Amino acid sequence: MKKSTVKAAKPTATAKKAPAKAAKKPVAAPVKRSVAPAKAPAVKKAPSAKAPAVKASAAKQSATVITALIDIGFGNTLYVRGEGAGLSWDAGIALDCVSDDKWSISLPASSKPVVYKLLINDLSWSEGADFIAESGVKASVVPSF
Repeated sequence: MKKSTVKAAKPTATAKKAPAKAAKKPVAAPVKRSVAPAKAPAVKKAPSAKAPAVKASAAKQSATVITALIDIGFGNTLYVRGEGAGLSWDAGIALDCVSDDKWSISLPASSKPVVYKLLINDLSWSEGADFIAESGVKASVVPSF
């Protein structure tokens, strides 16, 4: 009978180890508490109050829309390069084909005028001087190649 008493003592020791694991869970809880206060500061409310003022000024500046009226042939794409409104002279941005002879692109608002040239397949430059469009206008051009 002493052997069965010893076996009974071992399960009791296992039961004592379980509360030790429960003690580790409260350690993780303070980490969660430190994350929650970081989300609730009044700092986020302050930018919300300032955001409408920024939106009002952004609403005054509208996108610059460039429309090119030209048929460049099936399988070709019209590109624009330049400066201002996110353009670069080094790499072109493809225009959207609206119809057979109409291409369009909407560029973000800019404080400076947009200076640009059109290219076929980002290789062949349009003839003549650079096109210039004030920021926020809808420019329609007829390039020649």
